[in-house]
Amino acid sequence: MKFHPHIVKTRWASPLGPMILAATPRGIAGLWFEGQRHMPDHAPWPEQADHPLLRQAIAQLQDYFEGRRDRFELPLDLQGGTAFQQSVWQALLAIPRGRTTSYGSLSREIGAPAASRAVGAAVGRNPISIVVPCHRVMGASGALTGYAGGLERKSALLRLEGVV
Repeated sequence: MKFHPHIVKTRWASPLGPMILAATPRGIAGLWFEGQRHMPDHAPWPEQADHPLLRQAIAQLQDYFEGRRDRFELPLDLQGGTAFQQSVWQALLAIPRGRTTSYGSLSREIGAPAASRAVGAAVGRNPISIVVPCHRVMGASGALTGYAGGLERKSALLRLEGVV
């Protein structure tokens, strides 16, 4: 992934573990659980805990975890991904809270019915966990499958949303 040169970050102690949030002048560009797969090297990014967009994202995440928010209202910067990845991430944004879908359904939705593995790879590289709800994608049989932040977190997010 390529990130904007003016990216800033902050850390947040979420109910599911420490997270890194990142923002560019365009919007939220990253939201990762510390140590999750595909997390970029954020060491060179300056810390800016008072950044207004990062503070807004944390406030909305707190509301989400406390059951007061079903949708996020944040500008997003998904431009670090390929065109294909961006199409998958946009499709993820359409999955409402309390619902799930499969990789196959997602691939059909974006017009690439034979690309469920590539869709799975794009879902796994989603840079904005929770807000871009990759945790709502299940295996074809409805089983919990891959989540870069760990299956225990995926399960916890789905429980929070009343899915499992």
